[in-house]
Amino acid sequence: MSVLHSLPCALPTGALPADAAANADNISEAFASKLSTLSPDSLAKDAIWRDMFAVTGSLRTFYGAEACLAQWRHFHPKAATGSFKYRSSSAKVVAVGPAATWLECSYTFQAEAKPKRDCLAIVSLVYDGEKGEWVVWMVRTVLDQLSGHPNVDHYMPDTTANLPKEDQTQTRFECVVIGGGQAGLSVAGRLAALGVSYVLLEKNKAVGDNWRHRYKSTKLHTTRESSHLPFDRTFPESYPEYLTKNDLATGYSEWAKKFNINIWLDTSLQSGGWLADSQSWQLDIVREGKNQQVMATHLVMAVGAGCQIPVMPQYPDKSRFRGTILHSGEYVSADAWQGKKGIVVGTANTAHDVAEDMLSAGLSSVTMVQRSPTYVLPAEYYARMLNRIYTPTIPTLISDLGASTTPLGIARLVNRTVLNGMAAQDPERFERLAAAGFKVIRDGDIVYQLFEKFGGHYMDVGASGKIAAGFIKIKSDAGIARYSEDGLVLEDDSKIEADVIIYATGFVGNMRNSVRDLFGDEVAGRVEDFWGIDAEGEIKGAFKPSGHPHLWLHGGTCGQARFFSRFIAMQIRAELDGTPLFNAQE
Repeated sequence: MSVLHSLPCALPTGALPADAAANADNISEAFASKLSTLSPDSLAKDAIWRDMFAVTGSLRTFYGAEACLAQWRHFHPKAATGSFKYRSSSAKVVAVGPAATWLECSYTFQAEAKPKRDCLAIVSLVYDGEKGEWVVWMVRTVLDQLSGHPNVDHYMPDTTANLPKEDQTQTRFECVVIGGGQAGLSVAGRLAALGVSYVLLEKNKAVGDNWRHRYKSTKLHTTRESSHLPFDRTFPESYPEYLTKNDLATGYSEWAKKFNINIWLDTSLQSGGWLADSQSWQLDIVREGKNQQVMATHLVMAVGAGCQIPVMPQYPDKSRFRGTILHSGEYVSADAWQGKKGIVVGTANTAHDVAEDMLSAGLSSVTMVQRSPTYVLPAEYYARMLNRIYTPTIPTLISDLGASTTPLGIARLVNRTVLNGMAAQDPERFERLAAAGFKVIRDGDIVYQLFEKFGGHYMDVGASGKIAAGFIKIKSDAGIARYSEDGLVLEDDSKIEADVIIYATGFVGNMRNSVRDLFGDEVAGRVEDFWGIDAEGEIKGAFKPSGHPHLWLHGGTCGQARFFSRFIAMQIRAELDGTPLFNAQE
């Protein structure tokens, strides 16, 4: 059963007083005094508390008034929290769908226990009509900054402080980051902001090559404004709304230069070991073709989500097929197949991209083989949601604090309410798809797809219209039985002719496997699985201690890479200072 579906949470349904918006500041100001000493009367029965390293020292989510209050009373004295102050003019009424409304406001507070830290509390209040007073439905406590340290969210590089690009000879670092994609770049920049000695190792020869080398039609299916790296707007309005792979590569390269990121290109980690006596990592690398060894106190793995092993279905008579068979992981472009017949097996994001690419390359026929119903989310629906939060005028950090601090169980309910409501107002779009033979799920669950299933949906940026119009054909009523000389034979004995077959059937894996390949079973045995949802509704293995000392796993979407990198950097800074955040859990 899906963990997300089982989380005990719901959107509030009670109405707010008519004067709630007008009195929002007064209501929120008055509530500040209650936060230090929450009582049962201050909480809704279905209250939720999510802490992001502010109070518990980790990522935790608690459900129900009784659990929230018990954990609040346990952790707040340990963290020595206090000085809750309302952030003037932060209060606003939030409405989701026709029924769910609440008053959202934010507060600053201090955690005086080491490491001393500045924190934020984002509180969602609902009105209890029986009590005749405001109560907490949801509270999100967030580590803002480590007191006495530079701001993790702002960085202007001092070029004299970084290693000279022409003489990068240092071999011992406080942190080594592996992987130069959005996750690795983000955490490297944050480490630099906090004064941590670091190096970023990237196997490719240029920043951005991790995107530049993907298949020709690769593009983001989320908006430009939600896709920046830390510190600035990496992609100004001169970039398109949906960034291509080359846009991303260019933006990343320019960002790395602007912030003087200490990156060793054409450098790959071959193996390494944990030295328990010195509490450090010994890393064997190949840098520009030469073997080298570096030492690190901390290690951040940012090598992708770990799903690197292609899923390649096996069917009888493969040797009979006279054409080309590829997995999407090997796919680059359809340009060489003009005039030929193509099949794409699979119907998630990559499958649609490949089918569109085949169509634009001039293949004589393009057929998608659908193996199971697919959630189709029109990109403009999702953009409407994102564009309310991520705009050219709102600082990206402010947007992240609104979007990325919400518990995933609640984010799921909000997304379902809004997105499925849009779909209900646009039935013809999905009916046309269904008429073309596409088995479409229109009332899906994007949070489940992204964070628990890890894909399998299609964010529609145009291919659905081509399917509805018949330009891309669909075969969804029978599974694949075997190959023939000129295509595939299906279980209903029908045939699809093809010169080329692309399997867009996904990948399996786990970043824990990458850890095992590099460091062996002993290290990997202590590391949590990476990705999926734990019992509290948090992402497994990511952004917090991995289970092995001084080893951190980082990845995810552009937004996750950007926002959660701040917490990894602050945790590493705190450990280097001898005051680790996770001590707050003990």
